Amino acid sequence: MKLLYEAWRANALYDWAVAASIILGIVLVLAAFKYGAARAVAALARRTVTSVDDILAPVIGATQLWLLLPLAIYAGASAVELPRKLEQLIDVVVIVALMVQAALWLNRSIRCWLERQVEKRRGVDGQAVTVLALLGFAARVVVWALTLLLILGHLGFNITALVAGLGVGGVAVALAVQNILGDLFASLSIVLDKPFVVGDFVVVGELRGSVEHIGLKTTRVRSLDGELIVFSNGDLLKSRIRNFKRMLERRVAFRVGVTYQTHAEKLARIPGIFREAVEHQDKTRFDRAHFTAYGDFALLFEVVYYVLSPEFNVYMDIQQGINLEIYRRFNEEGVEFAYPTQTVYVHGATAPPTG
Repeated sequence: MKLLYEAWRANALYDWAVAASIILGIVLVLAAFKYGAARAVAALARRTVTSVDDILAPVIGATQLWLLLPLAIYAGASAVELPRKLEQLIDVVVIVALMVQAALWLNRSIRCWLERQVEKRRGVDGQAVTVLALLGFAARVVVWALTLLLILGHLGFNITALVAGLGVGGVAVALAVQNILGDLFASLSIVLDKPFVVGDFVVVGELRGSVEHIGLKTTRVRSLDGELIVFSNGDLLKSRIRNFKRMLERRVAFRVGVTYQTHAEKLARIPGIFREAVEHQDKTRFDRAHFTAYGDFALLFEVVYYVLSPEFNVYMDIQQGINLEIYRRFNEEGVEFAYPTQTVYVHGATAPPTG
């Protein structure tokens, strides 16, 4: 307050009016320039297909007039006589405000560029989406960390000592938040090792679904029933993860039982029926079909084949086609499917009279 009182007494009212006019004029010019530039770039973005103007528009929108106000005050101060300390204070405020504004511009440009890259690759390259999301967060953290260090350095703090002190304090903080850091490093491991990416269908224990988002602490999976399952990254990597999206082909084994009354000649033809039923379907590779066991109420055959696609719906369509073909061939051959039955033989019983 003493500095402001000294400045007030050192200048005439006319000088203060001139300074206020300069400040107001610069603020109005900056506001008009921001408004006009935003409209011009938005109109240009609608007419072109380049990405530069699409990024430039939100960057202009990130301009904060209150951060540019110190620049207008600096210009207006040239019309009056100010104490040396007050001039130095204005210089510091102007530089700090410009640093923060530059960080906002850089942060918004990084965010917009990454959002465009993610949108291009979403549903096509899940690995790139995961990496870009984490790199974007890391880049914004670096921008603000460097801005903070530059501001502290300009304010006269010893940055070297500050960084050293932060290193010692960081050890204590790391011990206190080791679970959070464990999830953070787990997310880094997911990005580098890529056990799964956004869009993969995974099974973790009894839970299953498609990976929607991989964050710094958690991974979100959308289940088949629609609910959102949230896993801690650390706990997730400790679990056994089954990634069905990476499956090249699917091995399928199933059993079919026929009645004990089936003739031996028909039993010998049944493996061939199974082979033909499998080979009749596209995207399959037949492996084997055998009369494998005598069951309690059925003669059991086991069939093994491969579906040459990881898609679950493709597998189900193929299995349905095989089942229908087996049913049709069994009807043609007169082979009966077995179902749970029980026959009771009574020793010494006489046959009922006939006629």
